[in-house]
Amino acid sequence: MKTPTQAPPLWQLLQHTAAAVQAVGAGKSLTALLERVPPTLRPGVQALSFQAMRQLGRARALRALLASRKPPPAVDALLCCALALGWDEAQAPYSVHTLVSQTVEAARRQRQTQAQASFINACLRRFLREREALVTKTDADLQAFWNHPLWWIERLQQDYPQHWQELLERTRQAAPMTLRVNARRGSVAQYQQRLQDAGLGSGLPVGPSGLQLAQAVPVHQLPGFAMGDVSVQDAAAQVAAPLLLQGLPTRPGLRILDACAAPGGKTGHLLEMRPDAEVLALEIDPARCERIHQNLQRLSLSAKLLQADANEPQSWWDGRLFDAILLDAPCTASGIGRRHPDVRWLRRPEDSPQLAQTQLALLNTLWPLLALGGRLLYCTCSLFRTEGDEVMAAFLRRNTQAHLMASPGHLMPGQPPMGGALGDNPLGEHDGFYYALLEKMAPRP
Repeated sequence: MKTPTQAPPLWQLLQHTAAAVQAVGAGKSLTALLERVPPTLRPGVQALSFQAMRQLGRARALRALLASRKPPPAVDALLCCALALGWDEAQAPYSVHTLVSQTVEAARRQRQTQAQASFINACLRRFLREREALVTKTDADLQAFWNHPLWWIERLQQDYPQHWQELLERTRQAAPMTLRVNARRGSVAQYQQRLQDAGLGSGLPVGPSGLQLAQAVPVHQLPGFAMGDVSVQDAAAQVAAPLLLQGLPTRPGLRILDACAAPGGKTGHLLEMRPDAEVLALEIDPARCERIHQNLQRLSLSAKLLQADANEPQSWWDGRLFDAILLDAPCTASGIGRRHPDVRWLRRPEDSPQLAQTQLALLNTLWPLLALGGRLLYCTCSLFRTEGDEVMAAFLRRNTQAHLMASPGHLMPGQPPMGGALGDNPLGEHDGFYYALLEKMAPRP
């Protein structure tokens, strides 16, 4: 008989959550930090960290009203953590009084904050007394109200003058769990029945092969996940493979390059649709290379996987042209803020134009590797036009052989359904992406 495990105390979860807030402020990824949290604490710390990241703009504005000087980093992180979790009683994961008392306990129990426990207590008690007035005062602060850096808000206002508020509103919400059904193993309707039989609901069909779940579940509970019957992939990301492959020859041995391939979701989708294709997947980071390998192994699919820089083909290309190239380029990831709420606090105003230069360089490097009549799909998970329309316009100005085919362009969350090769179902609550499909034409006489 198993002994029931005792839930970790809240003060301990808050210590790890505050450490995550502090580390993100120093430019470190939340995903990497959570991997180092002890497994028994990780689910609770992840839930609290995600909520803290989504409310960090408000928390920082409130802390500025409560403390005339910015406290030391560890103290500031713990104070902001409590304010982020507790400023809105309707969304608070615990009663606000519990959060205050446990935050003070967390401060007393760690060396970096012990001496400031009374200060933290005084700030939070004042917040409890003056909460309504303090929150109202911060409503006028755009960064506090929208919980995004001001430069980010201004970028969206510039790019989407009619829709910027809607985009920011959607980013406040948690992302749904969306599955990609492996068409080689069964249909969407058949997998819906398997979900129902497992007591997980039937899911909402999205796109040509996706299902959006009403509630996220651990992957090990998904029927057939370990055998590759289904994968977790956002509906907008599922657009890539069918968009690239539509209209290409059906002959075996189609040569496909998946540049910047990690974590391998799109690689797997390409091979599910064309298991007879010869796919080369590149990734510069060794740890992320291993993730591609694991994903393909679970799907029982095979690709040639190389740890290499896509911008340096002289180190990996064998001289044979590709029929299709997927360039999922490095970007700000501004379109996946619901899944990665730390991204908005990690990015800087100069990142987008700098990444746009990298994106254009990759396009220019890979384009000569494409056969005549071949297709190149350029995509990013960014909302910023700097990394989408503007990159594509710059590329097309210099490459007269490139023909821009019918493409989704900037795919905004909640966009109406797309038909044709992408299916007749709406994409549901999907992430933000940019897609541009190019065909290589014969040189003009």
